[in-house]
Amino acid sequence: MGDSAARNTPAQTTAAHTSAAPPPEPYLTELAAGVHAFIQPDGGWCLNNAGFITDGDATLVVDTAATESRARVLRRRIAESGAPAPRMVVNTHHHGDHTYGNCVFAPEATVIGHASCRRELLAAGQQLHAVWPEVEYGDIRVTAPEVTYTDELALHVGDTEVRLIHPGVAHTTGDTVVWLPRQRIVFAGDLVFHGGTPFVFMGSLSGSLRALELLRTLDAVTVVPGHGPVTGPEVYDGIERYLRFVGRLAQEGRAAGLTPLEVAREADLGPFAELAESERLVANLHRAYAELAGTAPGAPLDLMAGFGDMTVMNGGVPMACHA
Repeated sequence: MGDSAARNTPAQTTAAHTSAAPPPEPYLTELAAGVHAFIQPDGGWCLNNAGFITDGDATLVVDTAATESRARVLRRRIAESGAPAPRMVVNTHHHGDHTYGNCVFAPEATVIGHASCRRELLAAGQQLHAVWPEVEYGDIRVTAPEVTYTDELALHVGDTEVRLIHPGVAHTTGDTVVWLPRQRIVFAGDLVFHGGTPFVFMGSLSGSLRALELLRTLDAVTVVPGHGPVTGPEVYDGIERYLRFVGRLAQEGRAAGLTPLEVAREADLGPFAELAESERLVANLHRAYAELAGTAPGAPLDLMAGFGDMTVMNGGVPMACHA
């Protein structure tokens, strides 16, 4: 803490970020034969990544998109690649930017996810509409996983094994890691933000650290983050440093009798000042404070308080949905 050029960087960087030009169009990048990532620049709020795996006879999609139009772009890109229409959609967690587009693929495709992903999605409903009502989402029908699992599930797309692994409560209560052991590719969902600030408000700080250890044990060569460009396993180190930074701030701030907002406003972000959406620091501190007080990982926190404090950190301007 203390005076620094990085003080209050969350408000400064994000306010500037939200006034930038519209992001570039989504694009496909081939990771291995039959395995593609669908990248949505700039990876900001509601611009998530997706992907698909195909053997020419069957296709599995990993996550969808926040709007009907973007999900239809994903579906079109899959068709243009020569892959058949998807039979399966796997959701890495319940947030609307990863699940709203499920309805574009169902009922032809079966939606699959963790049991808690289904529960949370049904409970949340049209969650993004409530946060960003001005966005043109299109005809969104909440489409929850029809097939669920609890610990691990193996799927097969031709000769490609696709392992779904639940890391415990981390980004949310119902996260799924999508692991392709032969290709050594992992779709990490929002356990990994590449170039953006991690977000554990609806999950667990300690659980996110454990999830990183799980990801390391997979020994992936290629990591598809939930947001940001495709990367390698070196991305885990920066995320771990940030999460431990949040933990230290929470311990110090709570001991000093400060609120999460007071701590966030005084924090010297140092190397983390370069991360987009840095207003998430205060929401992450809310979760860290709750865990220090003995609240169970993933237990609901006050959304109005968390998002309200992020708005304060964003210069008093609500965060912009980039979709």
